[in-house]
Amino acid sequence: MAKPVKRCNCRDEAGKKLGQKCPRLSKRDHGAWWGRYEAPPGPDGKRRRPWAGPYRTETECKKHLARLQTEADAGLPVADRSMTFGTWLDVWIAGKKRLKDSTRESYEEAVRLYGKPGLGHVRVDQLRESHLEMLYTVMERINKPPVDDATSAEREMLRRLLAARSPAPWVYRRDASGRKLKEKLTAVDGAGGRAPGAEPGLKRKQPLSASRIHRVHRVLSSALGTAFKQKRIGHDPSKHVELPTVRKVRPLVWTAERIARWQETGKRPGKVMVWPPAIAGRFLDVCEERGERLYPLYHLVTTRGLRRGEVCGLRWEDSDLTVTKTLMVMETDDEDDDGLKSESSWRTVAVGGANEALLTLWRGRQRRERLAAGPAWVDSGLVFTAADGSPLREEYASERFDAIVAAAGLPPIRFHDLRHCAATIMLAAGVDLKVISATLGHSRHSFTADVYTSVVPEVAQAAAEATIAIIPRAGKGA
Repeated sequence: MAKPVKRCNCRDEAGKKLGQKCPRLSKRDHGAWWGRYEAPPGPDGKRRRPWAGPYRTETECKKHLARLQTEADAGLPVADRSMTFGTWLDVWIAGKKRLKDSTRESYEEAVRLYGKPGLGHVRVDQLRESHLEMLYTVMERINKPPVDDATSAEREMLRRLLAARSPAPWVYRRDASGRKLKEKLTAVDGAGGRAPGAEPGLKRKQPLSASRIHRVHRVLSSALGTAFKQKRIGHDPSKHVELPTVRKVRPLVWTAERIARWQETGKRPGKVMVWPPAIAGRFLDVCEERGERLYPLYHLVTTRGLRRGEVCGLRWEDSDLTVTKTLMVMETDDEDDDGLKSESSWRTVAVGGANEALLTLWRGRQRRERLAAGPAWVDSGLVFTAADGSPLREEYASERFDAIVAAAGLPPIRFHDLRHCAATIMLAAGVDLKVISATLGHSRHSFTADVYTSVVPEVAQAAAEATIAIIPRAGKGA
């Protein structure tokens, strides 16, 4: 372990760093202390003497050098000072072997569009809270008018983020039957642009929401957390970053007044709308009357609150419809919950008699479709599949849902809002809040209570009546 030295970043007239030769180093507040220690030889067998620093005092430098030398002698990982944050993000993503495809895509998008163009050039061991905070500040300015007080560093970072968004890596095309296909962007026109008729994969023209910035932060935080656990960095800056406030969007119930207003103006009262039990029942009746192929899927989501990715990823091997009448659900990340889901996170969902009967009939239909398909059958093992056994596209489940709602003239909601319908219907039925939280797969019971307890008017009315009734009265007003 070499003796610590003091150096700075001052430069001479030719632009060369002075380092330890700066005449101002004699001043206490100028420069910083650095030291080197002996690390195990690298893969090529060459000697390694990494620098460590900067430190405010020589004593602090010696203390940390001793700790680093002890860890190196014990065989612990030595920080790679040549690794950039972009390189580490690639290493981290490659190490995620058990990620679901849709989750991996969301991670890769966060890395490709924000992590690497924004901070990929910064050495991972030098990444600090200020770097992450600048990234999130610049992300808030995407698709907004330019600000006058932006620094040159912020303007340059914004330029890189916008450049990363322009060449979308995939496009949507439609085949002869009208089915939407996701393809890699390879064909270009004569001017170097996208092929005629190709729809850009990245179409977002609205400013990024605070929720999206939070989701990007969770990805970058997970990567930095892994680096910290592996001793690649000595400090995890993601744990102390101030993020933009997420404005909570509470579900609104389609009341008679809101329906009347919607019919007059065509405008939805809110982003997240929920059907009361009567309208939810009407939707299921329409599905049954029309003989909709995905009726069992919609019935399961409406009554049990599965996420779209969860219901499309159900496997027959994880179901038990004869004894326990349950499904094992592999949880997916969702913006209505807190934090990233573990890739091995599962929960058990009881289906109930009606869903059991529908799933049994669906299994029989699937077997008939398998016989009809013959050698063309795709043995995916999934509960809900296309007619040839291939995995059911999540987008199709939503598109078909929207078409049914529009054709029936029902108040519009998103497919994901069926999950909110299930929660509010369970509340109206008197189901315990903890049971609802476990059924939905929320990590905190308080989250369920905060979102749903004020949604269903019937629940609030029943609570008011019970509160008044419990007070003993002697007069006529009792």
